[in-house]
Amino acid sequence: MIQPILRWPDKRLRTAAAPVGTIDDDVRAIWDDMIATMDAMPGVGLAAPQIGVMRRLAVVDASDTRGRAIRIADPEVIELSPDRRPGTEASPCLPGVSAEITRPVWVEASFLDANGFRVRQRFEGLWGISLLHQIDHLNGRMYFDNLSRVKRDMLLRRAAKAG
Repeated sequence: MIQPILRWPDKRLRTAAAPVGTIDDDVRAIWDDMIATMDAMPGVGLAAPQIGVMRRLAVVDASDTRGRAIRIADPEVIELSPDRRPGTEASPCLPGVSAEITRPVWVEASFLDANGFRVRQRFEGLWGISLLHQIDHLNGRMYFDNLSRVKRDMLLRRAAKAG
């Protein structure tokens, strides 16, 4: 079921999410709702805190066609590419604005998958950008926290005018 998205400056968006630990039917149901919500936005990723669920859960689907979402619980970054690339990022939590954020070209992460196994996977390009964006949400950060103070303040002023 499509869930409502929290809007900035909801305090939950600044709160680190709690570890999941075990994959059960409740977690699977949350993931299902997250995928439906992500697809309805449309977006390439969603973190559970964005829908008010304060658990370390995320979904990422940067495929050209929908239906390839990766279900992620308790992600841990293992390695980041030394090469970085700018890309445009936005969030449904702060509609109407976006910013150019520089992120690593790829990220290697471990996480609990849909079956509860800890897997290790490399995410490249938009997949990696989305994963790091979701991990920021899980840590109580927003994409604009990666900007300088001046650029962040300008973005938030533009969002207030747009909103």
